[in-house]
Amino acid sequence: MSTRQKIGILGGTFDPPHIGHLKLASHFAKLLRLDAILFIPSGEPWQKGTDITPANIRLQLTEAAGIDLARVFLYLKIPTQVGIDRIEIDRAGPSYAIDTVKALRDRFGPEASLIWLMGADSLTMLPTWKSWQDLINIVNFAVASRPNYHLQPNTSSELSQFLQKHQTLDSAALDNSPSGLIYIDEGLTVDLSSTTLRNKLKTPARNVIAAEQIPSHTLQIITDLSLYQQSS
Repeated sequence: MSTRQKIGILGGTFDPPHIGHLKLASHFAKLLRLDAILFIPSGEPWQKGTDITPANIRLQLTEAAGIDLARVFLYLKIPTQVGIDRIEIDRAGPSYAIDTVKALRDRFGPEASLIWLMGADSLTMLPTWKSWQDLINIVNFAVASRPNYHLQPNTSSELSQFLQKHQTLDSAALDNSPSGLIYIDEGLTVDLSSTTLRNKLKTPARNVIAAEQIPSHTLQIITDLSLYQQSS
């Protein structure tokens, strides 16, 4: 058994965090036997435009979702610790993954397996990220499929070559490697679109949708602050 520390990283805007995020976290926490998983809300999400909920509120929503996730882990007897990290919110300027992973590598040391968790759609966008090819030298990637999302037709030649070089079919390989590997998991199909959820929350079916798709503690804050409502 490897004694290497395994840290899952789930970055995003989290506007809002939802059940899909928790399912992704739970799936990989169990599959990869993660010691901890860090939710990292972006401070200034440079690819998302300007219509974004303020960072301090998104942090609060993510912390609330973390409470529900920790309860899920307790119920399922998953020993993974849950952390909400404000590293990108505290850092001035646009939130770039490359800056975040460098800081986390400094924090956890050279031997820890740092595993960036994402959906397949995020993987196809990877070439648009700052210094994207350098990320693999610092972290591993674990990628979950999405409903009706076919990775190969959406993959650029540049990304295809990247996958050919770094992809592993064995999730256990991440146990023994601090960085350099990409594992694509086809055992999980959850929709991770916060954008779609925000649009649905502006419809008359808001209450039903919210109760089904948003963690209870997060939903309480959304309700208290009257977030994501149709503009009058």
